[in-house]
Amino acid sequence: MNKPILRFISIGLVLLLPQLSWAADPFSLPALSVSSNDDGTQSYSVTLQVVILMTMLSFIPAIIMMMTAFTRIIVVFGILRQAIGLQQTPSNQILIGLALFLTVFVMAPVFKEVHKQAIEPYMNEQMTAMQALETASIPMRQFMLAQTRETDLNLFVELAGDDQKFTSLEEVPLTIVIPAFVTSELKTAFQIGFLLFIPFLIIDLVIASVLMAMGMMMLSPMIVSLPFKIMLFVFVDGWAMVVGTLASSFGI
Repeated sequence: MNKPILRFISIGLVLLLPQLSWAADPFSLPALSVSSNDDGTQSYSVTLQVVILMTMLSFIPAIIMMMTAFTRIIVVFGILRQAIGLQQTPSNQILIGLALFLTVFVMAPVFKEVHKQAIEPYMNEQMTAMQALETASIPMRQFMLAQTRETDLNLFVELAGDDQKFTSLEEVPLTIVIPAFVTSELKTAFQIGFLLFIPFLIIDLVIASVLMAMGMMMLSPMIVSLPFKIMLFVFVDGWAMVVGTLASSFGI
């Protein structure tokens, strides 16, 4: 199994241990306390931090779709299936699973930095939860900004009315970076999908022209062209080419 997956599974198990202990002895649940520090900030008890982290798990699907390479990959896979003419093969489960593991592969360097800079110090109690969250957002921000077009970023900065506030990319908040990143990812995915559509479209046109010339107008060109499109995709090792192109499009 991929090291980033093992790393995050182990972290999840560590976070679940207090929950399991509470389930074993519900009457031993410690009080949720908030203590004030000398500098005016507040520190939460370990129990409350685990509750907050468990609540944040519900946001993981949105984080995966909106802040990683998943959006571009799954959109390209969907367009590819449509271009070939297959409605349900591969199934949605297979495409989503392949997209998830390819996302882990693409995001592995980013996840490694997040683990090294934020998760490990937090688990070793070297920083607070808020500090770990802010530190973890730095590699994610760098990844998203590297894939975001300047025009899309400027668009959302102007929509937010903050076009005069920021002097560098580090000052742009995630509330602006994330929608700009998603917009750029959709644009890039549709560009790749357009290039994938061209060879299959040519096959459809050729088959339709041949059938028209033979007077076989009652026979659907899609039925005849589908085997040829599948054969072409297999002969050129299409899946390896698509996956390789997607990975290289992120600078891998």
